Formats: sequence, structure tokens, C-alpha cells
Amino acid sequence: MAAFLCVLSSLLLSQSVFAQTDELLRLPMQLDADSTDYDGKSSMLMFRGLRLSQGTLGISAEEGRATKMDFEDSVWRFSGDVVIDVDSGHIESDSAEMQFSGYQLRVATIVGSPATFRMSRPDSDQDTYAEAGRLKYDLDAGIIEFSDDAMITEGGNQIASNFLVYNIREQRINASSGGEGEPKVRITYTPGAADGGEADAAGAQDEDEQIPEPGAVEDGGEPGR
Repeated sequence: MAAFLCVLSSLLLSQSVFAQTDELLRLPMQLDADSTDYDGKSSMLMFRGLRLSQGTLGISAEEGRATKMDFEDSVWRFSGDVVIDVDSGHIESDSAEMQFSGYQLRVATIVGSPATFRMSRPDSDQDTYAEAGRLKYDLDAGIIEFSDDAMITEGGNQIASNFLVYNIREQRINASSGGEGEPKVRITYTPGAADGGEADAAGAQDEDEQIPEPGAVEDGGEPGR
């Protein structure tokens, strides 16, 4: 189990779906929409059939709202079939809110029924899959909170709880049931699952070598079937 948590920690640390770099922030932002409106009373920009992209980051949603067009100091809210793609991460949710300050994403809140997350890393052919009713990522604090039936799975390994906190800087995972009467934390660990099935494949090959050919007779018994 410790190996599974170690793999999960390194994955979330190095493959964060919201990783920011100076190179990404300098790239132009492109926004395509079916329609655009501006509400002067709330000073809110509104978009329908939205597709927002900047470098490897892509966000699509049925509707998007923003307090400003740039990322200097603004709040973006997306709703309806929200899909977020960046590098090797893919997120699907009902809604998402992203708070930007100083051209940096500070806080991202994602809500779904459930919201799903799929991430891959180059040294493995297995994806890490996560789902939760709500995810809040405080980038300044380096903390990701999964809540409302959170579950993270990689290969045959899984950790599930009502509330799960991942501290990126300390590489520490804390899971709790959420209170009395709530389901307990459940951890499922499958030995060898992190090997990508190589051990199982080798075992299957050894077993194949021991299987007699069809029609062979052993120790005077009946022909093999």
C-alpha cells in the first residue's frame, strides 16, 4: 500500500493538471464562442458554447462567465458539460470556478455528479483515475481537497473516502470518513498492480509452458481436454 501512495504522490506532484509555467502564461489566449454578451450591471462577460485555450490548456463548456477577459485579476465560472484538458490530464465536470491573480491560477473549484479526472504519466501505461463530487485546489497552499465520495484508482489499487486531502509540498495524503455514520475509509491494494501486469504476463507464460498439448496423455490418464 505504501508503494501505491508513493506512486500517487509523485504523480499528483509532477503531473498536476493545473501546473503553471512562465512559458504557458506568456502564450496568447484564444476564446471561441457561439455567442457573447456583456452585463453592465454585474460587469460580467458571458459566453455560450465556449472553447477557451492557452497553450496545452483547453476548457470547453456550455456557458462561461468572467469578471475580466484577462488573467491578471479575474474569476472565470464554467457550467454545463465542462471539459478541461491539459498535457496528460483530462477532467469532466458539471461546473468549475477558477480564480486568477497576477496572471496565476490561485484557486480552482470543480463540482460534478461526480466530477471525473484521468491522468497519465510517461513511465506507465496505466492511467490514474479519480472522481469526487467536489474538488478544491489551492495552488498557493499546495493543497487539493477531494470531497463527496472521493475515489482515486490506479491499476488494481484504490483509496476511497468521503473526504481526502492531498498536501503536495509534504507529499502527504489524509483521508477521513467525514463524520459519524459516514462510510469508513476504504483502501484496496493489489500486489503487483503497479508493475503494469508484467508479472502476471510472465506468470501466464510459465503456466502455458506446463500445459500439455491437446490430445496428450499423462500417466495413463484420459486425453487432455
